[in-house]
Parts: sequence; C-alpha cells; structure tokens
Amino acid sequence: MKLEEGDAWVNKGYGQAKIAPGSRPAVLIVDLQYAFTDPSFTAGGSPLIDRATNNAARIAAEARRLHIPVFHTVVAWDNEIERGLWPIKLPYTREMTTGSRWSTPDERVWAEGDVMLPKLWPSFFNGTPLHSLLTAEGIDTVIVTGCTTSGCVRATSVDAFSYGFRTLVPEDAVGDHGQDAHESNLRDIHRRYVEVTSSDQVLAYFGTLPAREPRKPVDEVNAQMQSEHASRV
Repeated sequence: MKLEEGDAWVNKGYGQAKIAPGSRPAVLIVDLQYAFTDPSFTAGGSPLIDRATNNAARIAAEARRLHIPVFHTVVAWDNEIERGLWPIKLPYTREMTTGSRWSTPDERVWAEGDVMLPKLWPSFFNGTPLHSLLTAEGIDTVIVTGCTTSGCVRATSVDAFSYGFRTLVPEDAVGDHGQDAHESNLRDIHRRYVEVTSSDQVLAYFGTLPAREPRKPVDEVNAQMQSEHASRV
C-alpha cells in the first residue's frame, strides 16, 4: 500500500520502512463463514467480503500446494455467557451457534487438512491456541485474510504484531461492509503494524520461498531426532 503524500502520520514518523516477510509463513483465514458470505443472512452479502473470500481461496490453495499451513477461525457461541456483550450491538450473533450454517466456513476457503480454531472474541489469538501452534511450527510470518477489515482482521493483525510475527494483509483478501472502513483501517495498520499488500504479491512471495516438505507425524520426527542425537554421541 502506498500512503498519500503529506499523510499526517507519516509526517509524524509513522510508516517509515517496510517489514520484510520471513521464510516460514502461515495463512490465517478470519471469519469467512456463511454468516458473512451468504447474502441471506443479516451480515452477509458484502461485495468486499465476497471478493476477499475468492482471493483468500486463491492464497490458501497455493499455500496448501506448498505445504504452508492454513489456519481458520470462525466466531461461534453456545450460550449467553459465551456471547458476553455481543448481542447488545449485534443481536444476530445469537444465531451464530456452534455447528450452525452461520458458523460454518465458506466452502470456497475450507479444505481437509486445514486447522480450525473457533473463537469468541475479535482477535484470532484471543482465547485460542493459535500462538502456541504457530510457535511450535516455527512460523515467522502470517498472512491475515478474512473479515471484517475494521473488526476481527484488524484485531488479529494487531495481536500478530504484538506477538512478533511479520504480518502481511492482502487488501483484496480482506473485506468489510463499507469501503471507507476497509480503506481507513488498512491505511492505519499499514502505518503502524503490518504490510498491506495484494493477493498477487502474496503469491509472488510464496514463489520465492524454499521448498517445504509435507509435515511428518510428530512421533516420526522425534524418532529421527533421537537417531541423529545418538549418532553424535
């Protein structure tokens, strides 16, 4: 993303350099569930979210081909305690129960072998084991896709930065209900925390990465490590 000349934040020292991606990425798909992608639901039918779903699907398909892990989250609640204060502002959240259509990932982005970690709150990291799993996999870079840009995508991006992950947010693989909120939030996180790119740029980045082997079962990896250790003793 290119910030406008004379941007007030840039003039105050923000957005002075690019954060380079690392060599061990993972793809995060945030809330691309039917509640937001199916026009028949209250929150569904946004053109920006439809575009985001299609481009997130492109990114995820290439990631799987390259053995880059793909993590999904959806928001889903089972009772009023779990919902907290959500229904005050968003009454439709009462329909987004675990196992319902509205908390099911859109078939365009989901594939067998992906990791699903449902959440209750805006950030993918809040209350899920995402950070631990990324760390265990040696991930240094996350590509944040999904919706909404001003809500859960932004919250996830800020937390990814806070946990030390190099973060790419492809503008056309995230979406919102309105263009203004989409663009203003992307500009703001680009100034501070992440690199706002495009899906094509993410795919080009994938093409620069060294080949990654399919993930082996943990007991097989452990046996190999024990063998290597024994050979050095």
